Amino acid sequence: MSMMYQAYQNHMDLTSPWRTGAAAALRYLNLVPQGVSDRLFGRLAASLELISRSSLTYHRPAYGIDRVLVGNRELEVTEEVTFATPFGSLLHFKKENAPEQPRLLLVAPMSGHFATLLRATVKTLLQDHDVYITDWHNPRDIPLHAGRFGLEDYTDHLITFLDKIGPRAHMVAICQPSVSALAAAAVMSEDNHPARPATLTLMAGPIDTRIQPTKVNEFAKSKPINWFEKNLINYVPVQCKGAFRKVYPGFVQLTAFVSMNLERHVKQHIDLANHLARGEKEKAAIIKTFYDEYFAVMDLPAEFYIETVRDVFQEHLLPQGKLMHRGRPVSPAAIRRMGLMTVEGEKDDICSIGQTLAAQDLCTGVRAYRKVHHMQAGVGHYGVFSGKRWNNEIYPLLRDFVHVNS
Repeated sequence: MSMMYQAYQNHMDLTSPWRTGAAAALRYLNLVPQGVSDRLFGRLAASLELISRSSLTYHRPAYGIDRVLVGNRELEVTEEVTFATPFGSLLHFKKENAPEQPRLLLVAPMSGHFATLLRATVKTLLQDHDVYITDWHNPRDIPLHAGRFGLEDYTDHLITFLDKIGPRAHMVAICQPSVSALAAAAVMSEDNHPARPATLTLMAGPIDTRIQPTKVNEFAKSKPINWFEKNLINYVPVQCKGAFRKVYPGFVQLTAFVSMNLERHVKQHIDLANHLARGEKEKAAIIKTFYDEYFAVMDLPAEFYIETVRDVFQEHLLPQGKLMHRGRPVSPAAIRRMGLMTVEGEKDDICSIGQTLAAQDLCTGVRAYRKVHHMQAGVGHYGVFSGKRWNNEIYPLLRDFVHVNS
């Protein structure tokens, strides 16, 4: 078992005073009048900014959704934890004096970033829905005595969360958790659970990664599962509440993400330094806001990561009818009287065209008139659930699908 995570944490702790000092100096420098600062201190300010930002954060950023426009009224939004376990909270975005709207559970991926990555998705959905989200906790903050968290535990959480929300809610899964969302819907349908979702929407999810495999899929199959255990799993450092818990560290995941588009990230930071040096604060703020979220990383429980790689990406258990949940087969054919929508992006290089659509063939019990599939032209993975195309082309279809089936 590698002690790389401990070494990394020790390094971060030792260099923390440098970053703190740079941030403090920057605050004082920003007090200098604008014109003088631009001429004399621009480059210094840029350097201090980059030094102060040269680390990751393991704390969830704020959602920052205080108000939302519903119809022609702006309503106040407050966050309310409806239910929580050591591993995740069912977070409700409660709107004051809102009309009755369809209740919707947004299932966030557990893939190295916090659920706040879906902030823009939530804000759009809030216009026409009563929104809840799976707000996953960082395993490095979860004590060992809380137990394990594997793929089945993820599915159990979805079932429990839907039960807490109540009957006729709608479930929308983004990317990786599409497998667990489909499994939860199947188990609840087979049990005739009163809180089984009225609709299930799967967006850019790896239902069957045998279809047009991407580089991500190929990497998952390029090594035996024990390679992933030996090379990627580490112990949480002793400084953390979750000390000695086995995890796939967030900083290792981020390194992989960054290396896929290294030139782009380097250019962005050069641009950031130049914007700051020239006093172009608005342009700099856009880059800083993005990286504040991008560099907020979350570890993955080791068992969840290993089981996902093995069951979803290597052995393809769900599409082959071999996925089990608590000792029983997961049968998508058991899903009935439920709407099913699948969404894919034309240029998605993480989850390619056809991989999410595969759910439509697995759910043989869903009537044809309750099935919807949309392939969005011109978008990559993140464009499926954020950005202009999501807001203007995908979301209206999802909204109408949910309302028709409410």
